[in-house]
Amino acid sequence: MATTITMPQLGETVTEGTVAQWLKKIGDSVEKYEAFVEVSTDKVNAEVPSPVTGTIREMLVKEGETVATGTPIAVIDEVGAAAGPSPAQAPAQSAAPAVTAANPPQAPSTNGSSAANPLAGDAETALRAASPAVRRLAREHRVDIRTVTGSGANGRVTAQDVLAATTAAPPAAPATGAPPATVPATGVPSYGKPIPGMTIPLTQARRIIAERMVESKHAAPHAWSMVQIDVTNVWKWRTREKDRFERETGYKLTLLPFFVRAAIESLAAFPLMNAKFTTEGIYVNKDVNVGIAIGLATNLVVPVIKHADRLSIRGLAIAAGELIDRARKNKLGVDDLAGGTFTVNNNGANGSWASAPIINAGQAGILTMETIVKRPVVRDDDAIAIRHMMNSCLSLDHRVVDGYVASGFLADLKKRLEGMGPEGAL
Repeated sequence: MATTITMPQLGETVTEGTVAQWLKKIGDSVEKYEAFVEVSTDKVNAEVPSPVTGTIREMLVKEGETVATGTPIAVIDEVGAAAGPSPAQAPAQSAAPAVTAANPPQAPSTNGSSAANPLAGDAETALRAASPAVRRLAREHRVDIRTVTGSGANGRVTAQDVLAATTAAPPAAPATGAPPATVPATGVPSYGKPIPGMTIPLTQARRIIAERMVESKHAAPHAWSMVQIDVTNVWKWRTREKDRFERETGYKLTLLPFFVRAAIESLAAFPLMNAKFTTEGIYVNKDVNVGIAIGLATNLVVPVIKHADRLSIRGLAIAAGELIDRARKNKLGVDDLAGGTFTVNNNGANGSWASAPIINAGQAGILTMETIVKRPVVRDDDAIAIRHMMNSCLSLDHRVVDGYVASGFLADLKKRLEGMGPEGAL
């Protein structure tokens, strides 16, 4: 029996995916739950496991091609099923990806170990194992990918590995042997290394991010509000706990988990902020799944802390630390990015004083932490004191939330944060 594999939906709002790399070729055997293709979206690269044990009969989508979710991408003959057409008889569109300089022919698999570890071979295998996007990035930065040690699954070279290699090694000589004068002295521009006066080619991720942001601004009427919060006592609490927390967990203790904890409590008080607009009406989410916006050198990802309302400040700090660590190592999975109901963005880490972020589609709001500064503040007793002050900005979907609700949410957040610390248990 033949099983048709379709393009998976890698997230609630994802409507298409790109075949980044075939990990098998026509005629190869594949075990149930073994990854056989790598699919990418604007947020994540994910290896797709086979639902059956069998043999790859057809590959219906080429590497680098983008198709809608649910589109057939491959056919697998299950073990014991009647054999389908041999690779030589397969139609042209089902053939293995075309051989190019960036996509050399795959060597035949000789044993199970090479399938389990695509890098268990010579240096040329490292080139084949890297995804097309990573190979393209390596060409842009003139990095010989065969010399890069991969940190991805099974030792696969990732985009972060290539970017790290740009500062660790001299540029590779052009593969064509063309005179250096034909290549601009400043190199080829990329999102991580823009060059004035030159156009940065759009990667699939950047193209989809642009589309999603335009869709969000077009569909959801954005409104914006800001509140100033005295976080002096929270700052003292975090300062007292941070060294012990890092020794015990291995993660740094920032103000993020304190802020998220307060936001979760305010979402409980104002559940419309944890809702979304649908054609049937406003759906109020039962779960509280908080997305944490993380900016990377070439991308923006929003991994999600699931059931965040069940976690203490300590639990939130560990959960956020794990997600941030995996994001920086390009090891986030599909589940890490799905199911968010509200988003928090720590713009203050880069010194931002105020911002108006774009809402993630399917959510009612996104909340920012801005930079913390010391300011002279007039206290209730008219005394002037130096306090740690932080702005917090809220972008909201005005179809779901009116200004009255949004202002109430921010006022509640301010009250909760100013009531935290300087003593307490994480």
